[in-house]
Amino acid sequence: MSPGLQSGNHIFFTGFTGANANGDLPSDPEAQMRNAFEKVGLVLKEANLDFGALVEMTTYHIGLRDHLEVFKSIRSEYVQEPYPAWTAIEVSGFVREGAIIEIRVIARTE
Repeated sequence: MSPGLQSGNHIFFTGFTGANANGDLPSDPEAQMRNAFEKVGLVLKEANLDFGALVEMTTYHIGLRDHLEVFKSIRSEYVQEPYPAWTAIEVSGFVREGAIIEIRVIARTE
């Protein structure tokens, strides 16, 4: 599976969950959220881009209402104006047991 695929002037990212670089999934929701944003950042960096290139972000959450304010606070550390379009979706589960977040983005290359 590709972490991102360029098509025209956009890169379409795979959804990233909150596992760390070793594949371990922290039980702390905040740590999972940061890990997911860090993975997005690594792919952006590989494409010589930063979070300012994001045009669309879809986030999938278990416990959306419970974690929304924490998520928004962490998101503001990574995503600045002009903000991408954002959709947050509550889900009942992920393939990986214990995951509470998945972030999927689209970035522009120009």
